[in-house]
Amino acid sequence: MFIVDAHQDIAYNHVCFGRDYRRAVYQTRRLEAQNGIVTPGSATLGLPDAILGRVAIVFATLFVSPRGVWQPKWDEPVYSDAREAYRHALRQIDYYHRLADESDRLMLLQTQADLDAVLETWDDESDITQHKQGLAILMEGADPIIEPKQFEEWYERGVRIVGLAWSQTRYSAGTGDPGRLTSLGHELLDVLADFNAVLDLSHSAEEAFLEALDRYDGPIIASHSNPRKFCDSDRHLSDDMIRRLAERDGVMGIVMYNRFLDPRWAPGNSKTTVPTLTVVDAIDYVCQLLGSAAHVGLGSDFDGGFGAESIPAGFDTVTNLWSLGALLRERGYQEADIAAILGGNMLRKLRESLPD
Repeated sequence: MFIVDAHQDIAYNHVCFGRDYRRAVYQTRRLEAQNGIVTPGSATLGLPDAILGRVAIVFATLFVSPRGVWQPKWDEPVYSDAREAYRHALRQIDYYHRLADESDRLMLLQTQADLDAVLETWDDESDITQHKQGLAILMEGADPIIEPKQFEEWYERGVRIVGLAWSQTRYSAGTGDPGRLTSLGHELLDVLADFNAVLDLSHSAEEAFLEALDRYDGPIIASHSNPRKFCDSDRHLSDDMIRRLAERDGVMGIVMYNRFLDPRWAPGNSKTTVPTLTVVDAIDYVCQLLGSAAHVGLGSDFDGGFGAESIPAGFDTVTNLWSLGALLRERGYQEADIAAILGGNMLRKLRESLPD
């Protein structure tokens, strides 16, 4: 049994804060405290911690923000047009390639053979020193794709999962911007289908979300979206959206951000007010709604503009994701369903998309 985390902003954290993913979390925290680096909170991600927590596969993002949409307290890559978005995202994908080139514990997942090679290191006979982590590259917001046919370049560079929106993009309405897919969005879906890429519908406006479900024939996920019961905004999925996603054999990843799990929590509040069991509640809600554990997984979004202070009380680093297995077991879930939730469901969608 292992974990697939469907959303981590690893390259974004490197570009913004100089975080080296190969370092242990506590080493990163110590260096940032010593150097007075302004960050959104204490780091939670590091390869040694992930290996310890059996996080075998990560959907690792390319994320750049449209200029003026979000103004954090730290410097980050923002863009005013597609070419600027392209340049920023290129810098991030280069970081993933460099990580894979320089570390024998990391592999980019571009083919079935790559995936099998990583999973082989997690079989029952393997020692922890043999475990490798696979990174499947996810573009969060499609504006770095200069025009639909240019996706071929990104595919050759390793992108296997594409989210159409973050906020409004040239391809789709997004969070806070109700609306549909654009004509360019329709063209991009056709191109993505030619490559059998995974379509990520997190951050898509509801109308665009439903339209994409009807138009796209390839594998579909919502990498990091919670049920609206836990966060009633267009950033998350209504019961109807969850059902429609499941009808397409899609999978949604539960986000571990307190603000998305309990509407009473606000940045600056104690993390202790949101227990780890709230994550289990969100997972269970999806399973009960659908009568199946086949359409929910994990999309932690750890270090996605927030830190350890803003995640549930039982979590401090990515290692703690493993504790969800025991909590699901206590809730009455069987081993096969626990394995599917922790990793198998997202793995199924990734495997569907990878070429031989």
